[in-house]
Amino acid sequence: MVTREQVIETAKKIIRDNVPEMFGEDIQEDTRLNEQENVDSMGFILVITKLEGEFNAKIPDEEWDQIRTLGEMADAIMKYLPKEEA
Repeated sequence: MVTREQVIETAKKIIRDNVPEMFGEDIQEDTRLNEQENVDSMGFILVITKLEGEFNAKIPDEEWDQIRTLGEMADAIMKYLPKEEA
């Protein structure tokens, strides 16, 4: 069973490994993803798609623009986990 904390830690690792310039080491659950000067849409998409792949979850595209924080991203992944993993 996947926990929300696992999703958050995985998201932090994905960000550090793939787009470290987005936040550096200082990313918290309440970090607003859309208010950082150096966050571009491609970096945001990369993080979401890698998280979706890691957890075999698919967030509907129309919900992406509602994600504001790392915590909200984790909540969305948890919401769309396959039933056998939730």
